Amino acid sequence: MRFGILGDTRAWRDDGAEVPLGGPARRALLALLLSRPGEIVAADRLADEIDPDGAPSAHALQSQVSRLRAVLGPEAPIERAGTGYRIVVAPDDVDASRFERLAREGRAALRDDDAGRAVALLREALSLWRGAALADLGEGETARAAAVRLEELRLGATEDRIEGELRLGEHRAAVPELRELVGRHPLRERAAGLLMRALFAAGGPAEALVVFEETRRHLADELGADPSAELTALHRELLSADPSPSPVAPPAQLTAFVGREEDVAEVAGLLRVARLVTLVGPGGVGKTRLSVEVAGAMADEVCFVELAPSRDGAGLPQTLLAALGLRENGLHLGGGGQTPLDRLITALSDRVLVLVLDNCEHVVEEAAALTARLLATCPRLRVLATSREPLGVIGEHLRQVAPLDAEAAVRLFTDRAHAVRRGFTADPEVVRRICAALDDLPLAIELAAARLRTLHLDDLAARLDDRLGVAARGSRGTDERHRTLRSVVAWSWDLLPAAEQEAARRFAVFAGGATAESAALVCGTDADTLESLLDKSLLELAGGRYRMLETIRAYAAERLDESGEGESVRRAHARRLLDLTRSADPHLRRPEQLEWLTVLAAEHGDLLAAVRWAVEAREAETALDLIAAATHYLWIRGASASIVPQAATLLEVIGEEPPAGRGEEYALAVLAAASGAAGRWVWRRHRASAEKALTAAWSGDEPGRHPVVLLMWMMRNAGEGDPQGAFTLVASQCDRADPWVRAAARYVSGFGPLGAGDTAEAERVFAAAVAGFRSLGERWGTALALDALAGMAGARGDRAAAIALTDEALALTESLGALEDGADLLVNRGDHLVADDAAAARADYEKAAALARRAGSATGRAAALRGLGDLALAEGDPAEAGRLYGEALELLDPHWVKNIGNRVRALAGLGRVAEAGGDHAAARARYREAAESAGVMGAATPEALRAMGLPEPVVEAVSAR
Repeated sequence: MRFGILGDTRAWRDDGAEVPLGGPARRALLALLLSRPGEIVAADRLADEIDPDGAPSAHALQSQVSRLRAVLGPEAPIERAGTGYRIVVAPDDVDASRFERLAREGRAALRDDDAGRAVALLREALSLWRGAALADLGEGETARAAAVRLEELRLGATEDRIEGELRLGEHRAAVPELRELVGRHPLRERAAGLLMRALFAAGGPAEALVVFEETRRHLADELGADPSAELTALHRELLSADPSPSPVAPPAQLTAFVGREEDVAEVAGLLRVARLVTLVGPGGVGKTRLSVEVAGAMADEVCFVELAPSRDGAGLPQTLLAALGLRENGLHLGGGGQTPLDRLITALSDRVLVLVLDNCEHVVEEAAALTARLLATCPRLRVLATSREPLGVIGEHLRQVAPLDAEAAVRLFTDRAHAVRRGFTADPEVVRRICAALDDLPLAIELAAARLRTLHLDDLAARLDDRLGVAARGSRGTDERHRTLRSVVAWSWDLLPAAEQEAARRFAVFAGGATAESAALVCGTDADTLESLLDKSLLELAGGRYRMLETIRAYAAERLDESGEGESVRRAHARRLLDLTRSADPHLRRPEQLEWLTVLAAEHGDLLAAVRWAVEAREAETALDLIAAATHYLWIRGASASIVPQAATLLEVIGEEPPAGRGEEYALAVLAAASGAAGRWVWRRHRASAEKALTAAWSGDEPGRHPVVLLMWMMRNAGEGDPQGAFTLVASQCDRADPWVRAAARYVSGFGPLGAGDTAEAERVFAAAVAGFRSLGERWGTALALDALAGMAGARGDRAAAIALTDEALALTESLGALEDGADLLVNRGDHLVADDAAAARADYEKAAALARRAGSATGRAAALRGLGDLALAEGDPAEAGRLYGEALELLDPHWVKNIGNRVRALAGLGRVAEAGGDHAAARARYREAAESAGVMGAATPEALRAMGLPEPVVEAVSAR
């Protein structure tokens, strides 16, 4: 039996049937007993609660206890004990006790910095409340004290939950609740502090400061006190903070900059008048360090892009998008037919920016083509490149980076030697001889100086001279600059013991560095060996990850291939990435989503390298497993385009039949390849096999291994002429045990009744999807379903609800860093606002256009243009409206599901423009096109068209076609 005292007193049997408790006296008696389940409550207290105005009566109390026993039965016995009574029930059977336990666990999770788990626990705890605590008790002292204690716990749990939500990035959604909370409790400093943080993070620093001032005034007026030290410190923090996101900054340097001060001034000056400056010189000469110092001297915004990890020149646009903080895709699947280069041009078209492209030499052709295109289309952009050879672009200004002069080389060696050997002193002539033997290359000097930790200076000089003599007699076909650097690396390498050489050459498989655990597993080494390589400058450690300088990594890769163990090490590397992505995948559907996205983002370069190796090595099963395991992460992060070429190549190797036991993985590879430039061809060739495999995986008693495939399959098929099979397959998963699968299936199944015109059922199902996603703390799914609910609310005319739901979805997408999704939701909010506040709608459309431009999203920009077209038409300017609608249609891919709603609205808008001009034949043609586009998703009913946001006259015109 379950009991509730967080509201009126109630009891339910295990089958859900409510127990009739009787009158107020019995309810009060039960409430007081349940406030301390299992503990003895004195008889006089109980009697006083039953009749607070009369004399305590033992007989009356016994009578009420007897009646209550008869009602509750043996499931909840009430025992006489000593001078009182107690009810024998488990604490968790009472909502108040369960609330207190969940609230404690939630607060503990918050202290442990597990915000996702904390929010889930605290939401569950607060959902138990149905009204005022102990509502059936009277005004007795015992009753009042118990109720006040519970209400205080409720308030604290509410604050804990909101703090957890703020840690998860849900700032905008928290603001309305916090405003109401602060209004009811103006002296509660914690609530005020939370509201200040939420407002500031949501882009309202001025409002946050107003909250502080109002709280300070309330404290002074009512308590004669000043704000606490914590709230005052928060006030100072907000005054000095910068909420604006920034592109990747130049890496912070740990050592002093020696010998190139004049070079910095010269290059910075050249970059102010030239749009492309390339620093050229041999490896190890200090091009990267010089570019970092020049970037720091620039007044304009700088984005630093490290190209060394990029092995595929075709992926450079994605690399630049990531460095700018832009995602390939966002909340929904697909890229709207726009290439990464198109998005990059859109994002940079009017931005004042200095773009630093570091280490272009291994992708020089692709880097040159990309740079030329960006400079031609983005007039306010300037580029500083580093490379071992010129880019060869018209207008390029070359700046040769020479080795250090003699004095600077000695100073650099001495500075780095002091770092590894305290009190270092040496004959300047010996130091100069070492530097000269190293051609005064900064990297070589730093590596040599690091050896002084274990070698005497004279020993170092002797070994270095010998090694350089051998290396100088190497192949004449090798570039002289490369031979010089190879001599330095070979010398450093040969000083390593065999175990360290083995670990170092195996480490070369890591494209983006590795954690100590990954390095140990893949390299077959231990922590001591890694630390020794770190000490000897063969590895560096940053952000908890070991990394290898790229020049050293290239040398180590050659040694790996020569050793004959390259394939086995790369296979171990791929297996490690597969294990990691498989382990992470379920967490992406839980409250810890953001934490695991960060973990996988750090492994992104290695994940792509593992996929590329598996495809090139024709390890088809491994490649399929990697693509499948990584799909959910890549989708949420917006980087799914990065595996499109590998997925397409893999399908060519596999053919049209999946390997045994990997049908679901095959379907995911098909979906990935179908989102690329050759997507229509891939889809026609492989769709039937993928559908068969997917149906087999998700039609049995056991669910498939990759739940994300359900949403991907629906989104890809929804834009086809006959999507019903895909909708049916996904919607049939509503009874699965996995809560994420159930929520996703409910979301998809809501489109069935929507297309059929049953909006009430559609809204019920979408709400169930929201509840399912929200209970998991899953931001992406929650935002997706909230957006659908907002559309439903707008369709029935409840614009206030639509706006509130859209605001909540916006807050969630902001926590995921989704510029493109933010643009999409701002357009939706503008559509809800336009009827009541055209100025606010215009502001949302214009902000959406700006965000879409930053994200390089043609789809987002088209949606904003369509909204502005609606405004122009409403304001009596059909010519401007027609221009905006036409421009929007040019940007919208008619085959992508996300574009269907805006395409229908733009076509309908052109129909209205034609009607306004008296061209009824053209109007009918446009309405017919709109109806055909709407019919792709089964949105043939007036109700479904209204859910797309079409005004009533347009709904009537379109549905009539």
